[in-house]
Amino acid sequence: MKKLHTCLVVLLLSITFIFSSCTNRDKRTNSYNEQSSDEALISALNEADIVKQADDCISTYLYMKDALVNEDTATATEAGNDLMKQLENYRIESYETSDQEKLKKIIEHAAQHAKFISENSLEIQREHFGMLSKNIIDLIDITGTTKKLYQFYCPTYNNDKGAQWLSDSEDIQNPYFGKEMMTCGVKQREIN
Repeated sequence: MKKLHTCLVVLLLSITFIFSSCTNRDKRTNSYNEQSSDEALISALNEADIVKQADDCISTYLYMKDALVNEDTATATEAGNDLMKQLENYRIESYETSDQEKLKKIIEHAAQHAKFISENSLEIQREHFGMLSKNIIDLIDITGTTKKLYQFYCPTYNNDKGAQWLSDSEDIQNPYFGKEMMTCGVKQREIN
């Protein structure tokens, strides 16, 4: 009888140990899953912020493009100031190291061109807009965007050296020539 009693105690302790181990394992797994879910949510929020800052810069760029199409130097100047501030505050820490280095250069150059656009006449604004457009296209290639954009190319601008620009419309409205050659250009690609 004593052996049976000892066997039952050992059996009950074993079962208790097994159940408690399983329960603790489930708690650890749930805790890990909750942490993974939290990290995924934070990551998704960071990605949303990253894309938002790129989209904000693109919106200002498009506002500037429209001003140049309409030969509106004052609005282009205002957009140049706004874009320069956005670029100076652009956060790149969330990107991979290799992308951070590229972005830093792109953003520095873009801010310089935005500054020149904010300080000069229409002809010089358009000249720097060509270089700024290249910077914004390079930025989008790294950051992405939620906006549907069209990339155009004008082969005759800058003594037939050509220049690119972005638009949120499929209609060609050339910011380099304005009324003079409004529809000069070809669509190179669609973004998104």
